[in-house]
Amino acid sequence: MTILFEPDAPLSKGYISLCVPEISGNEWVYIKECLDTNYVSSVGPFVDRFENELAKRVGTKYAVATINGTAALHIALLVAGIQPYDEVLVSTLTFIAPANAIRYVGAWPVFIDSEPDFWQMDTQKVQDFLLKECRWTNRELRNKRTGRRVKAILPVHILGHPVDMDPILNLAHKYNLIVIEDATESLGAKYKGREVGHLGDIACFSFNGNKIITTGGGGMIVTDNAEWARKAKYLITQAKDDPIEFIHGAIGYNYRLTNIQAALGCAQLEKLDEYIAKKRYIADVYTESFQDIPGLIPMREAPWALSIFWIYTILINEELYEMNSRKLLRQFEDAKIQTRPLWQPVHLSPAHADNQEYKCEIAERLQREALSLPCSVGLDSTKQNKIIQLIVGKGN
Repeated sequence: MTILFEPDAPLSKGYISLCVPEISGNEWVYIKECLDTNYVSSVGPFVDRFENELAKRVGTKYAVATINGTAALHIALLVAGIQPYDEVLVSTLTFIAPANAIRYVGAWPVFIDSEPDFWQMDTQKVQDFLLKECRWTNRELRNKRTGRRVKAILPVHILGHPVDMDPILNLAHKYNLIVIEDATESLGAKYKGREVGHLGDIACFSFNGNKIITTGGGGMIVTDNAEWARKAKYLITQAKDDPIEFIHGAIGYNYRLTNIQAALGCAQLEKLDEYIAKKRYIADVYTESFQDIPGLIPMREAPWALSIFWIYTILINEELYEMNSRKLLRQFEDAKIQTRPLWQPVHLSPAHADNQEYKCEIAERLQREALSLPCSVGLDSTKQNKIIQLIVGKGN
């Protein structure tokens, strides 16, 4: 029996989902307030509250709520001044959204490989690309192959773990590059004690239904740059200069978050630390259970990181484990348990076939070997033990 799971959707009774929302706080109270006051659309007190509380949590001066994480990335690139024909170095092992957003603004992604230990953007390959494949003239970095200006680095903190950011920030300072963090999967993670999302020049979060906290859909831009924050707010509200006469000074976008969604986000944010603690506990149980199984490599945490373990993932060496990741996935499906592989590295995507990649062999191996396991905040020990026993018993 093969069951086709929609990765982010709650499953019917009896199935163990990969990662679904936990609704256990003030969600009903805050949403009822929206309904009682008629503040249900893109204007209302919960939008401002959610922005303020998220900025306080991350440590930035400003936050701008958007309809989803992809919209946040699009606007972040625009306000950071990324121009058509600029190039942006971006992680290849990620959901496709950041690469698409780069193309939305007319710029071009250059895909950078993962490092093998924590599976994040390989900072050594970033450095090698900038030194070997680019030239520095007139205070601009140019790609030798394309002649285009390299303008920014967009590291993606995947699976709840931060990228090693200090080397990237040092390179950005040296070459006058903008750093745009895609922190959509890693709210609450820390790099050397600093909050992810407050490391580069501007950052983005997602609150899709499968994220550590959710607004159903939704995203957020965070930055310390007052002008960028002002411009972001302007662009997401259709660039409206005169709300009475409907005069628009630029091409804008209808990227606003609704008050109902923001109310949900406020309630979820109140529970963030509790959810992170549960995610880390689930990860600890998995890791301890798998550490002595030949051919299984559990997800790791760098000594300089605090991971939220958003989606717990293992690597499977087919020769040692005697089964590959896709066969194990099918056996989980038969057992009514939802698992999934990592994303196709974006440099392999037909949608980005014309874009440059730089030595992305590690990402390709990770994608072949990886399998993500159920790790919802509400996952109980009985269900987790069932998952563990299926892996230990190799499907039996």
